[in-house]
Amino acid sequence: MFRGALTALITPFDGSQIDFEALDRLVQRQLDQGVQGLVPCGTTGEAATLRREEHLQVVERVVKLAGGRVPVIAGAGSNDTRDAIELAKLCEAAGADGTLQVTPYYNRPPQEGLLAHFEAIAEACEKPIILYNVPSRTGCDMLTDTVAALSKHERIVGIKEATGDLSRASAIRRSCGEAFTLLSGDDFTILPFMSAGGHGVISVVSNVIPKVIAELVGGAADSLALHDFQLRITEALFAAPNPIPVKAALKIFGLCSEHVRSPLVPLAPESPLYRRLQALAQEIRHDQ
Repeated sequence: MFRGALTALITPFDGSQIDFEALDRLVQRQLDQGVQGLVPCGTTGEAATLRREEHLQVVERVVKLAGGRVPVIAGAGSNDTRDAIELAKLCEAAGADGTLQVTPYYNRPPQEGLLAHFEAIAEACEKPIILYNVPSRTGCDMLTDTVAALSKHERIVGIKEATGDLSRASAIRRSCGEAFTLLSGDDFTILPFMSAGGHGVISVVSNVIPKVIAELVGGAADSLALHDFQLRITEALFAAPNPIPVKAALKIFGLCSEHVRSPLVPLAPESPLYRRLQALAQEIRHDQ
């Protein structure tokens, strides 16, 4: 159900407010260029600085725009189990096809705590859950044995694995079986991740080059060339904290503003990275 190229959507802002017209343009571009799923209100969507009302407005809007053509997996994680359950239920009511549940950050639970956290969410909700392991951001690593135990729950259907460790991806695949969806959360390793048995990616970079990522995940004949091309884009888009460079790139394309919410700050137009993104944008336009 949740396989292929899925985009971790940015949340566009017009000053301090969500720019829903820009969100419409961005989602339509994703659909036109062949992505197979949309993931609003995750890390890339700046969920940490969205008010609850805003979070649900974005989910509802993306669900409406998708119109059932692709699944919508709403970010609904929290480091408070009760809060994660509440948000997941609200996202389900807003029409999401499933939720993305990150490992609890800051409080750094043990593996037993992770089991209890995710099982409680799964028991309380009705829609499928994708686990999200990104220890570089959360300070909490969900180990393979824990993932394997959670995969036995009927509503825990997959994982966004963002360690960048291909041996970890292989271990999860062997432990959880083919039915458990294995999605990369690391744009740098999309092609080798797929070769290790992955089923797709929840991608930051596909905000900027959705067609390329969709073709790469789809096993295009020129996959190595696509990998090399997207890797240069990825290196630039992760040269500063996500989603700062992504929003700068999308501004260059005229799709939305560069605004991010504090404590993030936008990329200065006179910076070397901004100029690098401008040069790459010319290549992207030529490619597409």
